[in-house]
Amino acid sequence: MAKHLKSAIPAARRETEDARIRAAVESALDDISARGDAAVGEMSDRFDGFSRASFRLSESEIAALMGKVSDRDMADIKFAQTQVRAFAEAQRKTMRDLEVETRPGVVLGHKHVPVQSVGCYVPGGKFPMVASAHMSVATAAVAGVPRIVAATPPFKGAPNPAVIAAMHLGGAHEIYVLGGIQAVGALAIGTETIDPVNMIVGPGNAYVAEAKRQLYGRVGIDLFAGPTETLVIGDDTVDGELCATDLVGQAEHGYNSPAVLLTTSEILARNTLAEVERLLQVLPTAETAAASWRDYGEVILCDSHGEVLAIADRLAFEHVQVMTDRDEWYLANLKNFGALFLGPRTNVAFGDKVIGTNHTLPTRQAATYTGGLWVGKFLKTCTYQRVLTDAASAEIGAYCSRLSVLEGFIGHAEQANVRVRRYGGRNVPYGGAAG
Repeated sequence: MAKHLKSAIPAARRETEDARIRAAVESALDDISARGDAAVGEMSDRFDGFSRASFRLSESEIAALMGKVSDRDMADIKFAQTQVRAFAEAQRKTMRDLEVETRPGVVLGHKHVPVQSVGCYVPGGKFPMVASAHMSVATAAVAGVPRIVAATPPFKGAPNPAVIAAMHLGGAHEIYVLGGIQAVGALAIGTETIDPVNMIVGPGNAYVAEAKRQLYGRVGIDLFAGPTETLVIGDDTVDGELCATDLVGQAEHGYNSPAVLLTTSEILARNTLAEVERLLQVLPTAETAAASWRDYGEVILCDSHGEVLAIADRLAFEHVQVMTDRDEWYLANLKNFGALFLGPRTNVAFGDKVIGTNHTLPTRQAATYTGGLWVGKFLKTCTYQRVLTDAASAEIGAYCSRLSVLEGFIGHAEQANVRVRRYGGRNVPYGGAAG
C-alpha cells in the first residue's frame, strides 16, 4: 500500500484558482474580439508594462536584436536547433503518403498537408524560454507550414535578443513582442493589424493554457500545456542528490509546478526529502521552487515496482524520469506520460533545452489521450478516393444504395443509384435500394 511521506495541497484549492483564471481569460478574450488592437495594447501595457505602435518587429529590429547575441550563445542556439530539426525531420520521414487499390478499380489514399498558418507562443516574461522557439517554430518549419507567426512577451521591458534570434533562425515569418492572453487571443481571433492563424501551439502559464482551451475549435491547438509536471521514479540504485536535483530543477518553472517522487526505497525517499531542503538553501531560484515544492511536491513510498507503475499511469505526468534497475521494463509498460527520460545519465532539462525531443508536452492527465508536440501536429492527414472503372462504381454503388436506405437516407441512396444506373446498366427505382 502506497504511503505518502509528503503530500500536495488539496485538489479543491487548485480548483478555486482554476475558476478564477477561467473567468479572467473569458473576459479578456471577449474584449479582444470586441476591440481588437486597442484591447491588445491595453493588456500589454497593464500586464507587461510594454507598449508600442506595432507589436510586430521589423526586419531591421530583428537584425539589431540578433546582433546583441554573443557568438557562444548563437552557436549554442544553432546547436540546439540542429538537434530539434534532425529529430523532427526523422519523424517526418515516417509519415508517408499512401495510395492503395482496395478492390479492383477502387483507389483510396491519404496525403499529409501542412496547416497553412500557425501561431507559436514562446513564454518569456519570467524566464526567456529560448528553447520553446526551437520546439514550435523550427518544428513547424520542418512540417512545411507556409506562415509561421511567433509571439513572446517582453523580458525586463524589451524583446529578449536570444529568444528573437531563436525564432528567426527557426523560420518564423512574423515575430510579435506580445505575451499572455493578449498574444494568444490576437493570434487566434485576429485584430486590425494581426491576421488570425489556423492553429496555436506552445507552452505557457495558466492563463495561456486556459486561453488556448477556450479558443480550441475556433483554432486548432497542439495540446493543453499547463504548469510543468515532473515525476521521478527511483529505487535503491540511485541516490537522493540526483533525485532531489531533478525534482527541484523542474519546480523552479513556477509556483504551481508539481514534482513527485515515486520510489520503492524508504532510504531514498528520506534522503531525497533531506536533499531537497538542502538544495533550496542554495538554489538562486529557490523562492519559486520552494513554493512549488511546498504546495505541489509529493514523495510516495510504494511496496513494489508494479504499484509504482500503476500510480505513474494514473498520474499521467508530463515528464517521467526513470532511474531504476529496470528502466527498460518501465519503457515497455508505462502507458501514460508526455516524455520518458531513462537512466541517470539523462534528465528532463536535456529534453527541455537541447537533446532534440520536443518539450511541449501534455499536462493535467492529457497524456492519457495524446502525446506531445511533434512535426505530425502541424500536418493534416487528408484522405481521397477515386473509382477507375464502371464495374467498380456499380459494385460500390449497390452496397451504398442498400446501406443508405437501411439508415433512411434516400438522398444518399440516389447518389449511389444514379451510378448504378449509369455505369452498371441496371434499372433501380427512384428512392429504392439497388437489388
